[in-house]
Amino acid sequence: MKKRLKKCFKITESPLFVSLSPHKNTSFGFGRSFSCSSLFSLLVGARESSPQKSKTLKALFLILQYISTYCIYTYIHSLCILETMEFTLASVTDLTSPDSSLSSSSVVASFSCDGEVKELRFQESESAHGFSFDLSSTQLFKLGPLQFVFVSDSSISSAKEESFSRGVVIKFRDDKESKEFCDSFEEWTKDAVKQGSTLPNGTVSVNKSKFDDKIEAASAKMYFHYYGQLLHQQNMLQDYVRTGTYHAAVMENRSDFAGRVVVDVGAGSGILSLFAALAGAKHVYAVEASEMAEYARKLIAGNPLLAERITVIKGKIEDIELPEKADVLISEPMGTLLVNERMLETYVIARDRFLSPGGKMFPTVGRIHMAPFADEFLFVEMANKALFWQQQNYYGVDLTPLYVSAHQGYFSQPVVDAFDPRLLVAPSMSHVIDFTKMTEEQFYEIDIPLKFTASLCTRVHGLACWFDVLFDGSTVQRWFTTAPGAPTTHWYQIRCVLSQPLHVMAGQELTGRLHLVAHSAQSYTINLTLSAKMWGPGANQGGILQTSSCKLDLKEPYYRMSQPQVYPTQEPQAQPEDIHTQGDDLDEVELLQHNVNAQL
Repeated sequence: MKKRLKKCFKITESPLFVSLSPHKNTSFGFGRSFSCSSLFSLLVGARESSPQKSKTLKALFLILQYISTYCIYTYIHSLCILETMEFTLASVTDLTSPDSSLSSSSVVASFSCDGEVKELRFQESESAHGFSFDLSSTQLFKLGPLQFVFVSDSSISSAKEESFSRGVVIKFRDDKESKEFCDSFEEWTKDAVKQGSTLPNGTVSVNKSKFDDKIEAASAKMYFHYYGQLLHQQNMLQDYVRTGTYHAAVMENRSDFAGRVVVDVGAGSGILSLFAALAGAKHVYAVEASEMAEYARKLIAGNPLLAERITVIKGKIEDIELPEKADVLISEPMGTLLVNERMLETYVIARDRFLSPGGKMFPTVGRIHMAPFADEFLFVEMANKALFWQQQNYYGVDLTPLYVSAHQGYFSQPVVDAFDPRLLVAPSMSHVIDFTKMTEEQFYEIDIPLKFTASLCTRVHGLACWFDVLFDGSTVQRWFTTAPGAPTTHWYQIRCVLSQPLHVMAGQELTGRLHLVAHSAQSYTINLTLSAKMWGPGANQGGILQTSSCKLDLKEPYYRMSQPQVYPTQEPQAQPEDIHTQGDDLDEVELLQHNVNAQL
């Protein structure tokens, strides 16, 4: 029968659906799809039709007879196969109720179908003790070759209770059983997952994640590749100001961690997760999207006294699910100028998805500090870079048509280095970002009005920026700063250099705007404008004397690490908010600037 049909039709089959399309060389003038429920009615209608049966009607009758029989057989056969799927496990640990965990040589996971509900049940084969999960809203996360976390929005229960997220840790005996279970789970859930179903901790991702929607694939690939390498993690771990401050902030606030559930957002090597476990955390979920997750598992496993309370989950915060809410979020989401790499957005997404009401965030608040600076050496260095393109006979070629573009290109790079705080020409101002309140969308565009009063007569070459963050613990409040003059960190400071410096007098007011616009390369476009207002008698009636602006890409900075820097040796270090500039401190700098001007 099937061979005869294939001569006339192209048949597309599934357990409950069949599609028929006539070949071009047949005389049948139809092509359509049939469901099993409609096949019987068509078959009965064919039998009750006119006694004068045409060839077409006879053919249709045979087709329907075959299809109906074949579809029903296939559907029943598929159900029989699904009902027999069972897997023997090493153990099953219920994360929400450890007392109900299963750990014997006869723990069985079985997939079954009750009507339209597909479920997965865990139980001991010789006992009625066990629990079931509805496969319509489940996720499976790999913790290791033989260990997985299975998360569902609720277990199946006859009691009418409020539904909560529930998770279990599954351990297999060997790689073969692990792979077979994963393949079966994928097969069972591909049709069972309800689009848009939600867990209390967030929405199940059924399409491209929010991260993928706003970040271009090439940038994400480079980003995760960078942080997936041990040498870059070592660079951060060897920043003892950074690592030591985090350790102190956690250990000095043990009461915030002891007995609490902690989520480490972007765990990297897992060092912050280990700190949280050292402070007595009940359980730590270390979430890391890069290949560094595998190294984190090794590092944590090598500390067995802490490892049993840490679970490493490889995935993006925007995609993964957790079996319980967190009491504390800990992360190192800061980039250059605080916001570079756009990790802060992921930090607040983790807050919205996983943090319990009233939970703690480490860090809690961030501040971007800004002040105008005067650095004639840096300005000349930047300008001289473009002189290469002023050659009119470079191997017989005139390069000057590209000079203007090259000059603009060099001044579009923010400078990352450590500079002497005595180069600042006005007291700094700050912009506060509260991580507990800031929304993700507010990071897309950050607009900061600027207002300074010059402390001396000089040329302003641009705006210097740095940041600090607060760990607002219940016991101790600890600040971490990247300010000039403070111990240097791997973030250093950042300076936006104007291609047209401003001339200012002592007491003259500087105004402007620092406008940061996020882009899909995980960074920001910086738009800076600085203006010098009138000064002296009648200044209140005047306006702007001169204005200079620049556009920079925070993604492409100029790392100026090899330059020698001068630091004050006898003056005590000031807190970030107390950094001010006195005119007497700038005598040496003014003398240097005078000599440079004389040479120019």
